[in-house]
Amino acid sequence: MRELRIHGRGGQGSVTAAELIAVAAFKSQVFSQAFPAFGVERRGAPVQAFVRFSDSKIRLRSQVYEPDYVIIQDSTLIKDVPVFAGMKEGGIAIINSEKEIDFSVPKGVRLIVIDATKIALEILGIPITNTTLLGAFAAASGEIQLDALEEALGERFRGNLGVTNIRAAKTAYDLIKGAN
Repeated sequence: MRELRIHGRGGQGSVTAAELIAVAAFKSQVFSQAFPAFGVERRGAPVQAFVRFSDSKIRLRSQVYEPDYVIIQDSTLIKDVPVFAGMKEGGIAIINSEKEIDFSVPKGVRLIVIDATKIALEILGIPITNTTLLGAFAAASGEIQLDALEEALGERFRGNLGVTNIRAAKTAYDLIKGAN
């Protein structure tokens, strides 16, 4: 079983991102599970969402404490939240930031920095980065297929909103694939 933890702020779409990844994984013939962890938080407060992937049924129902992957939607969370806690060696951390990050990640963790906000603003016209970061995650991890992600996005967001979210995800996917 592989696990993903998403760190964001209320209103950034962390829960939606987890749900979309799980749907895309299911469409890729993988068992998946997505769920949030938040209380009475409000817009802007730190939130977490989780996804599990497995080739067999998933019976575990706890939060993700030792993730293989971490997505950080807002780099300012790094100062306030232990975003890398429990990360496994060989894991991947994807961070939304316009500049290189000056901090250390756990030993053996691959760090990917992408300016998802810039992509979202250019394509969507708003700084909501969740679907852009899904494209980066698909490219970096291989856990979900791009066509399955596009299908999940098209089902969730209808019309032009679906088209632009798919374009944002594909732009990030191509950017990360091109860097590898």
